[in-house]
Amino acid sequence: MIKTLEWTDEGVRFIDQTRLPTEEVYVLSRTYREVADAIRTMIVRGAPAIGVAAAMGVALGVKQSTATDINALRSEFDQIAKTIGETRPTAVNLFWAIRRMKEKLQALSAMPLPQIKAGLVREAQQMLVEDIAANEAMGRHGATLMPSSGGVLTHCNAGALATCGYGTALGVIRAAIGSGKQIHVFADETRPFLQGSRLTAWELMKDGIPTTVIADNMAGAMMRQGKIKAVVVGADRIAANGDVANKIGTYSVAVLAREHGIPFYVAAPWSTVDLNTPTGEQIPIEQRSAREVTHHAGKQVAPDGVNVENPAFDVTPNKYVAAIITERGIARAPYLESLQELEGAAVAG
Repeated sequence: MIKTLEWTDEGVRFIDQTRLPTEEVYVLSRTYREVADAIRTMIVRGAPAIGVAAAMGVALGVKQSTATDINALRSEFDQIAKTIGETRPTAVNLFWAIRRMKEKLQALSAMPLPQIKAGLVREAQQMLVEDIAANEAMGRHGATLMPSSGGVLTHCNAGALATCGYGTALGVIRAAIGSGKQIHVFADETRPFLQGSRLTAWELMKDGIPTTVIADNMAGAMMRQGKIKAVVVGADRIAANGDVANKIGTYSVAVLAREHGIPFYVAAPWSTVDLNTPTGEQIPIEQRSAREVTHHAGKQVAPDGVNVENPAFDVTPNKYVAAIITERGIARAPYLESLQELEGAAVAG
Protein backbone atom coordinates (compact mmCIF):
# COMPACT_ATOMS: atom_id res chain seq x y z
CA MET A 1 0.00 0.00 0.00
CA ILE A 2 1.23 3.50 -0.87
CA LYS A 3 2.32 5.36 2.28
CA THR A 4 0.92 8.80 1.57
CA LEU A 5 1.97 9.98 5.03
CA GLU A 6 3.23 8.46 8.24
CA TRP A 7 4.30 9.47 11.72
CA THR A 8 7.98 8.98 12.59
CA ASP A 9 10.07 9.87 15.61
CA GLU A 10 11.68 12.68 13.57
CA GLY A 11 8.51 14.18 12.12
CA VAL A 12 5.78 13.53 9.55
CA ARG A 13 6.89 11.79 6.36
CA PHE A 14 5.06 12.47 3.08
CA ILE A 15 5.35 11.21 -0.45
CA ASP A 16 5.90 14.42 -2.44
CA GLN A 17 2.92 14.47 -4.79
CA THR A 18 4.22 17.49 -6.69
CA ARG A 19 7.00 15.31 -8.12
CA LEU A 20 4.91 12.36 -9.24
CA PRO A 21 4.72 10.50 -11.55
CA THR A 22 8.34 10.81 -12.71
CA GLU A 23 9.98 10.91 -9.25
CA GLU A 24 8.94 8.93 -6.16
CA VAL A 25 10.42 11.13 -3.44
CA TYR A 26 9.60 11.30 0.28
CA VAL A 27 10.01 14.42 2.39
CA LEU A 28 10.17 14.81 6.16
CA SER A 29 8.39 17.70 7.89
CA ARG A 30 10.15 18.19 11.20
CA THR A 31 7.94 20.97 12.62
CA TYR A 32 4.26 21.84 12.53
CA ARG A 33 5.05 24.80 10.29
CA GLU A 34 6.69 22.47 7.80
CA VAL A 35 3.58 20.26 7.92
CA ALA A 36 1.47 23.35 7.21
CA ASP A 37 3.71 24.17 4.24
CA ALA A 38 3.35 20.61 2.93
CA ILE A 39 -0.43 20.99 3.01
CA ARG A 40 -0.39 24.48 1.47
CA THR A 41 1.98 23.55 -1.38
CA MET A 42 0.14 20.29 -2.11
CA ILE A 43 3.00 17.98 -1.25
CA VAL A 44 0.12 16.25 0.53
CA ARG A 45 -3.41 16.73 -0.87
CA GLY A 46 -6.82 15.12 -0.85
CA ALA A 47 -9.32 15.90 1.89
CA PRO A 48 -8.85 12.76 4.06
CA ALA A 49 -5.04 12.95 3.83
CA ILE A 50 -5.12 16.66 4.64
CA GLY A 51 -7.18 15.91 7.74
CA VAL A 52 -4.76 13.33 9.11
CA ALA A 53 -1.79 15.48 8.12
CA ALA A 54 -3.33 18.34 10.10
CA ALA A 55 -3.76 16.10 13.15
CA MET A 56 -0.16 14.94 12.89
CA GLY A 57 1.01 18.53 12.50
CA VAL A 58 -0.84 19.47 15.68
CA ALA A 59 0.62 16.46 17.50
CA LEU A 60 4.12 17.34 16.30
CA GLY A 61 3.75 20.93 17.46
CA VAL A 62 2.49 19.87 20.87
CA LYS A 63 5.22 17.24 21.20
CA GLN A 64 7.86 19.92 20.62
CA SER A 65 6.23 22.46 22.92
CA THR A 66 8.28 23.91 25.77
CA ALA A 67 5.18 24.86 27.77
CA THR A 68 5.45 24.15 31.49
CA ASP A 69 1.75 24.11 32.36
CA ILE A 70 -1.57 23.28 30.73
CA ASN A 71 -2.57 26.92 30.18
CA ALA A 72 0.61 27.65 28.27
CA LEU A 73 0.16 24.45 26.29
CA ARG A 74 -3.39 25.44 25.38
CA SER A 75 -2.10 28.79 24.15
CA GLU A 76 0.53 27.11 21.99
CA PHE A 77 -2.06 24.61 20.73
CA ASP A 78 -4.28 27.46 19.56
CA GLN A 79 -1.41 29.02 17.60
CA ILE A 80 -0.51 25.67 16.03
CA ALA A 81 -4.14 25.04 15.08
CA LYS A 82 -4.46 28.55 13.61
CA THR A 83 -1.37 28.10 11.43
CA ILE A 84 -2.51 24.73 10.10
CA GLY A 85 -6.13 25.83 9.77
CA GLU A 86 -5.17 28.68 7.44
CA THR A 87 -3.58 26.39 4.83
CA ARG A 88 -6.59 25.28 2.74
CA PRO A 89 -10.15 26.46 3.42
CA THR A 90 -12.38 24.10 1.42
CA ALA A 91 -11.59 20.62 2.77
CA VAL A 92 -13.65 20.29 5.94
CA ASN A 93 -11.59 17.28 7.04
CA LEU A 94 -8.81 19.66 8.03
CA PHE A 95 -11.05 21.49 10.49
CA TRP A 96 -12.64 18.25 11.68
CA ALA A 97 -9.18 16.91 12.54
CA ILE A 98 -8.13 20.07 14.40
CA ARG A 99 -11.39 20.02 16.35
CA ARG A 100 -10.90 16.37 17.28
CA MET A 101 -7.38 17.07 18.51
CA LYS A 102 -8.65 19.98 20.57
CA GLU A 103 -11.29 17.76 22.15
CA LYS A 104 -8.59 15.21 22.97
CA LEU A 105 -6.46 17.91 24.58
CA GLN A 106 -9.41 18.88 26.74
CA ALA A 107 -10.06 15.27 27.73
CA LEU A 108 -6.41 14.83 28.78
CA SER A 109 -5.98 18.26 30.40
CA ALA A 110 -5.83 16.96 33.99
CA MET A 111 -2.90 14.67 33.19
CA PRO A 112 0.84 15.52 33.34
CA LEU A 113 2.15 17.28 30.23
CA PRO A 114 4.21 14.32 28.94
CA GLN A 115 1.10 12.13 29.01
CA ILE A 116 -0.93 14.80 27.22
CA LYS A 117 1.68 15.01 24.47
CA ALA A 118 1.83 11.23 24.11
CA GLY A 119 -1.96 11.04 24.04
CA LEU A 120 -2.22 13.54 21.20
CA VAL A 121 0.38 11.64 19.19
CA ARG A 122 -1.59 8.43 19.67
CA GLU A 123 -4.79 10.20 18.61
CA ALA A 124 -3.24 11.36 15.34
CA GLN A 125 -1.88 7.88 14.67
CA GLN A 126 -5.30 6.39 15.39
CA MET A 127 -6.89 8.73 12.86
CA LEU A 128 -4.63 7.26 10.16
CA VAL A 129 -5.73 3.73 11.05
CA GLU A 130 -9.38 4.80 11.08
CA ASP A 131 -9.06 6.46 7.68
CA ILE A 132 -7.82 3.30 6.00
CA ALA A 133 -10.59 1.24 7.63
CA ALA A 134 -13.19 3.82 6.51
CA ASN A 135 -11.91 3.69 2.94
CA GLU A 136 -12.10 -0.09 2.86
CA ALA A 137 -15.66 0.00 4.26
CA MET A 138 -16.87 2.56 1.70
CA GLY A 139 -15.16 0.49 -0.99
CA ARG A 140 -17.30 -2.50 -0.03
CA HIS A 141 -20.47 -0.38 -0.07
CA GLY A 142 -19.64 1.35 -3.32
CA ALA A 143 -18.54 -1.77 -5.19
CA THR A 144 -22.20 -2.84 -5.34
CA LEU A 145 -22.98 0.27 -7.42
CA MET A 146 -20.30 -0.23 -10.04
CA PRO A 147 -21.12 -1.83 -13.41
CA SER A 148 -20.13 -5.47 -13.90
CA SER A 149 -17.94 -4.39 -16.81
CA GLY A 150 -17.04 -1.33 -18.84
CA GLY A 151 -15.56 2.10 -18.29
CA VAL A 152 -15.76 4.14 -15.10
CA LEU A 153 -14.71 7.79 -15.18
CA THR A 154 -13.07 9.52 -12.24
CA HIS A 155 -11.99 13.15 -11.90
CA CYS A 156 -8.97 14.37 -9.92
CA ASN A 157 -7.37 11.86 -7.54
CA ALA A 158 -9.43 10.25 -4.80
CA GLY A 159 -7.19 7.28 -4.29
CA ALA A 160 -4.54 6.11 -1.86
CA LEU A 161 -2.64 9.34 -2.51
CA ALA A 162 -5.60 11.44 -1.36
CA THR A 163 -6.07 9.39 1.80
CA CYS A 164 -3.97 7.37 4.21
CA GLY A 165 -4.32 4.37 1.92
CA TYR A 166 -6.72 2.50 -0.40
CA GLY A 167 -8.75 5.54 -1.42
CA THR A 168 -12.33 6.78 -1.57
CA ALA A 169 -13.48 6.85 -5.22
CA LEU A 170 -10.55 4.65 -6.24
CA GLY A 171 -11.24 2.48 -3.19
CA VAL A 172 -14.68 1.81 -4.65
CA ILE A 173 -13.07 0.86 -7.95
CA ARG A 174 -10.47 -1.33 -6.22
CA ALA A 175 -13.18 -3.14 -4.26
CA ALA A 176 -15.30 -3.61 -7.37
CA ILE A 177 -12.37 -5.15 -9.25
CA GLY A 178 -11.59 -7.26 -6.22
CA SER A 179 -15.14 -8.64 -6.34
CA GLY A 180 -14.62 -9.76 -9.93
CA LYS A 181 -15.97 -6.82 -11.91
CA GLN A 182 -14.18 -5.99 -15.16
CA ILE A 183 -13.66 -2.24 -14.95
CA HIS A 184 -11.53 0.02 -17.10
CA VAL A 185 -10.83 3.43 -15.55
CA PHE A 186 -10.93 6.66 -17.52
CA ALA A 187 -8.94 9.27 -15.60
CA ASP A 188 -9.66 12.90 -16.44
CA GLU A 189 -6.41 14.84 -16.76
CA THR A 190 -7.77 17.38 -14.22
CA ARG A 191 -6.33 20.74 -15.18
CA PRO A 192 -4.55 22.75 -14.03
CA PHE A 193 -2.73 20.62 -11.43
CA LEU A 194 -3.10 17.34 -13.37
CA GLN A 195 -4.05 15.15 -10.42
CA GLY A 196 -5.72 12.68 -12.77
CA SER A 197 -2.96 12.19 -15.31
CA ARG A 198 -0.12 12.47 -12.79
CA LEU A 199 -1.52 10.75 -9.70
CA THR A 200 -4.59 8.63 -10.46
CA ALA A 201 -2.96 7.01 -13.48
CA TRP A 202 0.27 6.43 -11.53
CA GLU A 203 -1.30 4.63 -8.61
CA LEU A 204 -3.76 2.59 -10.71
CA MET A 205 -0.94 1.42 -12.97
CA LYS A 206 1.04 0.35 -9.89
CA ASP A 207 -1.96 -1.85 -9.03
CA GLY A 208 -2.27 -3.19 -12.56
CA ILE A 209 -5.74 -1.67 -13.06
CA PRO A 210 -6.55 -0.85 -16.70
CA THR A 211 -6.41 2.93 -17.06
CA THR A 212 -6.80 5.46 -19.85
CA VAL A 213 -5.98 9.15 -19.37
CA ILE A 214 -8.20 11.65 -21.21
CA ALA A 215 -8.10 15.42 -21.33
CA ASP A 216 -10.90 17.07 -19.36
CA ASN A 217 -12.69 18.21 -22.52
CA MET A 218 -12.96 14.64 -23.83
CA ALA A 219 -15.37 13.33 -21.17
CA GLY A 220 -18.54 14.20 -23.05
CA ALA A 221 -17.37 12.51 -26.24
CA MET A 222 -16.40 9.35 -24.33
CA MET A 223 -19.85 9.27 -22.74
CA ARG A 224 -21.62 9.73 -26.05
CA GLN A 225 -19.64 6.85 -27.52
CA GLY A 226 -20.85 4.58 -24.70
CA LYS A 227 -17.38 4.08 -23.25
CA ILE A 228 -18.34 5.23 -19.75
CA LYS A 229 -20.93 3.37 -17.66
CA ALA A 230 -20.55 5.26 -14.37
CA VAL A 231 -18.70 8.18 -12.76
CA VAL A 232 -17.28 8.07 -9.25
CA VAL A 233 -15.43 10.98 -7.62
CA GLY A 234 -14.29 12.02 -4.17
CA ALA A 235 -15.23 15.16 -2.25
CA ASP A 236 -13.66 17.86 -0.12
CA ARG A 237 -16.89 18.90 1.60
CA ILE A 238 -20.47 17.63 1.43
CA ALA A 239 -23.18 19.99 2.63
CA ALA A 240 -26.19 18.85 4.64
CA ASN A 241 -28.39 18.91 1.54
CA GLY A 242 -25.99 16.73 -0.48
CA ASP A 243 -24.31 19.48 -2.50
CA VAL A 244 -20.72 18.39 -3.13
CA ALA A 245 -17.53 20.45 -3.32
CA ASN A 246 -14.82 18.67 -5.27
CA LYS A 247 -11.96 19.52 -7.60
CA ILE A 248 -12.78 22.12 -10.24
CA GLY A 249 -14.34 20.45 -13.27
CA THR A 250 -16.43 17.99 -11.26
CA TYR A 251 -19.60 19.99 -11.87
CA SER A 252 -19.08 19.80 -15.64
CA VAL A 253 -18.63 16.02 -15.44
CA ALA A 254 -21.81 15.68 -13.37
CA VAL A 255 -23.86 17.69 -15.90
CA LEU A 256 -22.50 15.60 -18.77
CA ALA A 257 -23.27 12.40 -16.89
CA ARG A 258 -26.88 13.51 -16.35
CA GLU A 259 -27.28 14.36 -20.04
CA HIS A 260 -26.08 10.90 -21.03
CA GLY A 261 -28.02 8.96 -18.40
CA ILE A 262 -24.88 7.87 -16.53
CA PRO A 263 -24.94 7.58 -12.73
CA PHE A 264 -22.69 10.05 -10.91
CA TYR A 265 -21.49 8.80 -7.51
CA VAL A 266 -19.55 10.53 -4.74
CA ALA A 267 -17.38 8.56 -2.29
CA ALA A 268 -16.11 10.24 0.88
CA PRO A 269 -15.53 9.47 4.55
CA TRP A 270 -18.04 10.75 7.08
CA SER A 271 -15.51 13.39 8.17
CA THR A 272 -16.14 15.07 4.79
CA VAL A 273 -19.87 15.42 5.49
CA ASP A 274 -20.52 18.85 7.01
CA LEU A 275 -24.03 18.86 8.44
CA ASN A 276 -23.38 22.37 9.81
CA THR A 277 -23.18 23.75 6.26
CA PRO A 278 -26.74 23.86 4.88
CA THR A 279 -25.97 23.98 1.14
CA GLY A 280 -23.08 24.27 -1.26
CA GLU A 281 -23.58 28.03 -1.39
CA GLN A 282 -21.88 28.33 2.01
CA ILE A 283 -18.80 26.27 1.14
CA PRO A 284 -15.68 28.47 0.84
CA ILE A 285 -13.83 27.93 -2.43
CA GLU A 286 -10.05 28.14 -2.36
CA GLN A 287 -8.45 30.40 -4.96
CA ARG A 288 -4.98 29.32 -6.01
CA SER A 289 -2.07 30.97 -7.81
CA ALA A 290 -2.56 32.15 -11.39
CA ARG A 291 0.79 30.58 -12.21
CA GLU A 292 -0.77 27.10 -12.02
CA VAL A 293 -2.80 28.11 -15.10
CA THR A 294 -0.30 30.29 -16.97
CA HIS A 295 2.63 27.86 -16.66
CA HIS A 296 3.05 24.15 -17.28
CA ALA A 297 6.17 22.23 -16.22
CA GLY A 298 7.89 25.57 -15.65
CA LYS A 299 7.10 26.83 -19.15
CA GLN A 300 4.84 29.82 -19.75
CA VAL A 301 1.76 28.88 -21.82
CA ALA A 302 -0.29 32.08 -21.57
CA PRO A 303 0.51 35.72 -22.42
CA ASP A 304 1.98 38.05 -19.83
CA GLY A 305 -0.62 40.05 -17.94
CA VAL A 306 -3.67 38.02 -18.97
CA ASN A 307 -6.45 37.80 -16.39
CA VAL A 308 -6.69 34.37 -14.76
CA GLU A 309 -9.31 32.61 -12.64
CA ASN A 310 -8.07 29.60 -10.68
CA PRO A 311 -10.67 28.29 -8.22
CA ALA A 312 -9.47 24.96 -6.88
CA PHE A 313 -12.97 23.55 -6.42
CA ASP A 314 -16.53 23.79 -7.69
CA VAL A 315 -19.85 22.72 -6.19
CA THR A 316 -22.06 20.07 -7.78
CA PRO A 317 -25.74 20.49 -6.82
CA ASN A 318 -27.29 17.44 -5.20
CA LYS A 319 -29.72 16.87 -8.09
CA TYR A 320 -26.84 15.49 -10.16
CA VAL A 321 -25.67 13.04 -7.47
CA ALA A 322 -27.05 9.49 -7.75
CA ALA A 323 -25.64 8.42 -4.37
CA ILE A 324 -23.15 9.42 -1.70
CA ILE A 325 -21.00 6.50 -0.53
CA THR A 326 -19.58 6.63 3.00
CA GLU A 327 -18.16 4.09 5.43
CA ARG A 328 -21.50 4.24 7.25
CA GLY A 329 -23.49 3.28 4.18
CA ILE A 330 -24.98 4.73 1.01
CA ALA A 331 -27.10 7.90 1.08
CA ARG A 332 -29.57 8.74 -1.67
CA ALA A 333 -31.90 11.68 -2.31
CA PRO A 334 -33.42 13.36 -0.44
CA TYR A 335 -30.03 13.91 1.16
CA LEU A 336 -31.28 16.12 3.98
CA GLU A 337 -33.00 13.01 5.29
CA SER A 338 -30.60 10.23 4.31
CA LEU A 339 -27.48 11.96 5.64
CA GLN A 340 -29.24 12.75 8.91
CA GLU A 341 -30.29 9.10 9.14
CA LEU A 342 -26.68 7.94 8.77
CA GLU A 343 -25.64 10.46 11.41
CA GLY A 344 -28.41 9.30 13.76
CA ALA A 345 -27.62 5.63 13.23
CA ALA A 346 -23.99 6.21 14.19
CA VAL A 347 -24.96 8.12 17.32
CA ALA A 348 -27.44 5.42 18.32
CA GLY A 349 -24.88 2.72 17.66
